[in-house]
Amino acid sequence: MLLELDNVKTYYGNIRALKGISIEVNEGEIVCLIGGNGAGKSTTLMTISGILTPEEGRIIYQGQSIISVRPDNIVQMGICQVPEGRMIFPLLTVMENLDMGAYLRKDKDGIKEDFEKVFALFPVLRERSKQAGGTLSGGEQQMLAIGRALMAHPKLLLLDEPSLGLAPILVDTIFDIIRRINQQGTTILLVEQNAQLALQFSHRGYVIETGEIALADTSAALLKNEQVKKAYLGE
Repeated sequence: MLLELDNVKTYYGNIRALKGISIEVNEGEIVCLIGGNGAGKSTTLMTISGILTPEEGRIIYQGQSIISVRPDNIVQMGICQVPEGRMIFPLLTVMENLDMGAYLRKDKDGIKEDFEKVFALFPVLRERSKQAGGTLSGGEQQMLAIGRALMAHPKLLLLDEPSLGLAPILVDTIFDIIRRINQQGTTILLVEQNAQLALQFSHRGYVIETGEIALADTSAALLKNEQVKKAYLGE
């Protein structure tokens, strides 16, 4: 198992955002986390990334606890998050944004190789390499955010709402690329409002409701689950 959350409870002040969630991510999987607004999806990712510290529970990554580990050290350990809303550096060029993803790395040859991998996945970023990130389209900014995360050479990629605000044709492109990233060996934990899409592209899924895991199963089974169909698939 690559990542395990066991009875994790995270608070915002006095508000208990996560009420004891337990999830597992195995190496090589795409695992999705679906649920409504405010259910705790992004909080889960930020807790894994070390941005939020849980009050209770365990987070085990590659056999060791990462609770209270600094976020930059968590990145060095191989976990990188693509935040909701992309959060690229708008005044930096595409190349400079990608460079920031590799900021903690010292292996120059490996960095050069990963630049080529990112440009192979996102040819438009090579074309726009000298352009300011803020001048890119929404879809191109999402590609840049994912590319920047890949420059950290993660074992586990945390994706927070990658389809948010994108035209349908671009959503399909982004998810095809997410699948390719997984096929190339990166494990993915995906948070996505579009439950149908998330379940179609993942191996397993968890449904989170008001800070608790309500359902867990293979994605294929969740797509057929009457409760999921009624609440999240509009059926």
